[in-house]
Amino acid sequence: MVIATKVLVVGAGPAGLLTAAELQRRGVQCLLIDAHERPLEWDRATVVHPRSLEIFDSLGIVEPLLAAGVKQRGARIHADGKVLGEIDLDLCGSRYPYNIGISEEVTEAILTDYLASHGGNVQRASKLVDLQARQDGMLARIERPDGDIEVLADWVIGCDGHHSTVRALAGIEQDGHDISQPWAVFDAAISGWPESFEANYAYLDQIPVILTALPDQRWRVYLRPSAEDSDLVADALSTLRRYLPEANFEDVAHPARFQCYTKVARQFRAGRILLAGDAAHTCSPAQGHGMNTGLHDAVNLAWKLALVCGGQCSDWLLDSYQTERRPAAQRVLASGEEAESAQLATDPDVLRARNAAIRKAFEDDASQHHEAVAEAELDIDYRDSPIVMGERHDPVTLGQRLPDWIPVRLAAGDAGMLHERTNRKCHTVFILGGPRTSADVLGQVRAAIQPLSDGAIIEAVVALTANTDIEDVDGYLDPSMAGRLGVLHVLVLAVRADGHVGLRAQERHAQALEAYVALLRAPAPGAAVAS
Repeated sequence: MVIATKVLVVGAGPAGLLTAAELQRRGVQCLLIDAHERPLEWDRATVVHPRSLEIFDSLGIVEPLLAAGVKQRGARIHADGKVLGEIDLDLCGSRYPYNIGISEEVTEAILTDYLASHGGNVQRASKLVDLQARQDGMLARIERPDGDIEVLADWVIGCDGHHSTVRALAGIEQDGHDISQPWAVFDAAISGWPESFEANYAYLDQIPVILTALPDQRWRVYLRPSAEDSDLVADALSTLRRYLPEANFEDVAHPARFQCYTKVARQFRAGRILLAGDAAHTCSPAQGHGMNTGLHDAVNLAWKLALVCGGQCSDWLLDSYQTERRPAAQRVLASGEEAESAQLATDPDVLRARNAAIRKAFEDDASQHHEAVAEAELDIDYRDSPIVMGERHDPVTLGQRLPDWIPVRLAAGDAGMLHERTNRKCHTVFILGGPRTSADVLGQVRAAIQPLSDGAIIEAVVALTANTDIEDVDGYLDPSMAGRLGVLHVLVLAVRADGHVGLRAQERHAQALEAYVALLRAPAPGAAVAS
């Protein structure tokens, strides 16, 4: 039996669930399979970062996550019995100035419900064993308990983890290496804990320990074991009692050792095959970025693939997925490598230099802000992407996420934020007028741009101005905010479905937008991507 589908997604972890759900939401037929018979009852990942919370919010599913998890408002780094520095997420600039501590299987349950709300589900006990390229698509053979099936898909997305079958069948190599020293983990309460339960705590001692806050005043305890057969609880206590002599772990659960990797696929696309999540990149768990990076892959890929599947754009658009997301993954891997090196240092001189460097990183306001932004994952942008156009101007420039601190007053009188006016299926175009912009000029720009809103690439056009004398607009900007955004006369911003700015134009607005849409629709320059 051959089943036909537009997209086959392999692997129902967070990246696979979100990719499938976002395709289904856009009307793209999607089959999501997973080799496991049932969802995992416990998984190691715990931290959902502010940028991921913003994404969940834009999809209408952040409330269940906030209700189920615990807010982690910062992190404190220790070594040699002393505090070296603190990360304060209030400084990150997100409307969610905290991480959420929650075990990964809960995040997956929320995403599974989101997928179901758009008509999707997970076909479990379904193991991909073969992929064959044909002229009419990719033919996948899938093993099931009731017999093998074949699936003919236009596109295959591998979200099937570090040991990805999709990546192996596609022949995609990885750059990087195994992390030499294994990690271990367990969940526990800590008796007599004197500190806040809304933070994470790292101890960079001989046995490094990281405490990640979970609901109900419990912790996920990550550590580097002292030996292959050591007592994990005793290992962690040997470090923690340097700081809390009376500490004890209680109600210990899920003790396990695990191997980690710092690897990235050399390609995120090979013809009709794409990779996302751990299939594309794996990193040290020291900073909690792995799952979050996979979620960001999903929202970057889904809107592009939906346009390709709908015939609005050529598959050249998918090349930008690799161009944008692989450097982002490499940054995460590099940061994880630095954390690994910092943890595993043993030479006294190296340790003193490491501790001094960490202290220095938290000495001034600029470096504290940088650390908070990096922890929140708000420092990822696509300004060098081949599908962004226009002028650069901070704080709202090409490839960056549209900030969530830009207030607007709607024409009806309600207050809100600019990001709340975006349409998260494709592009929203903002026409922003300055304090002296006339109604005639703003109207001319709007009239020229409105016909470009075809419901496919551009789904909404929103006009706002700092000139309160103009009535025929969607809302108003504060004049000082218009100045901060660099609105000289009329500024046009095209904001993508993933919240990043694709176009910024101060003049020739309709022509600039036409050129941007043409760029997205463009056929592949030169030779097509090889299958």
